[in-house]
Amino acid sequence: MLAVLLSALFLLAVTHAQPSEAHEPRAAARARMVAEIAAMARETGAETGRPRFGEAVMAAMGKVPRHRFVPALQDLFAYDNRPLPIGEGQTISQPYIVALMTDLLDPKPTDTVLEVGTGSGYQAAVLAELVAKVYTIEIVEALGLRARQVLAEYRNVEVRVGDGYGGWPAAAPFDAIIVTAAPAAVPQPLIDQLKPGGRMVIPVGAASDVQHLLLMEKQSDGRTTTRRTLPVRFVPLTRDRGTKQ
Repeated sequence: MLAVLLSALFLLAVTHAQPSEAHEPRAAARARMVAEIAAMARETGAETGRPRFGEAVMAAMGKVPRHRFVPALQDLFAYDNRPLPIGEGQTISQPYIVALMTDLLDPKPTDTVLEVGTGSGYQAAVLAELVAKVYTIEIVEALGLRARQVLAEYRNVEVRVGDGYGGWPAAAPFDAIIVTAAPAAVPQPLIDQLKPGGRMVIPVGAASDVQHLLLMEKQSDGRTTTRRTLPVRFVPLTRDRGTKQ
């Protein structure tokens, strides 16, 4: 009887220990990733104007479980500070770039944000920790449907499968817009859907050219100012691939 009782107690202890043991390596990996992001921010601060990212942005980067947004075969590398393939010829962005683009938006808790290019859903999840509402559009149907499932726990995120070039008119105007694929030029519909005082972060450049990450700010009179930050490499912003709502 004593042996049976001890065995049961041991099994109970192991069962309760497993979540903690499984959680700690992930927490340590995220902390390491955040430290690498901070180091890169210092190195690139002269170019980006952001040698130190905001505490809320860094907290979100340290909280969102990036491993949930990568394919199983990439799980081992989920917290490496580099892009990873997510299928359909697309990638999940380098964590530093996600943090930089988020910080450039200057997100506020009351903001409504549009994301063009959901991909795996990771950037939308980071934004969801920081703003009131995220609308995100993905043109590749398989990715959009997968991201919608992963993002289901974020009540302030709405995912649409479709062409993001024209934005999301029904939800406009937006306090901020973030684009995670590169057009040859900034789409006019996105400029039109940005509120006065709003910000857009977007990589721009043809596939064969050097792309640059731009910060665009819309003035109260509707004019825009643009600042170039880093040279980057994003997948092209594509259109009309037979998607549906």
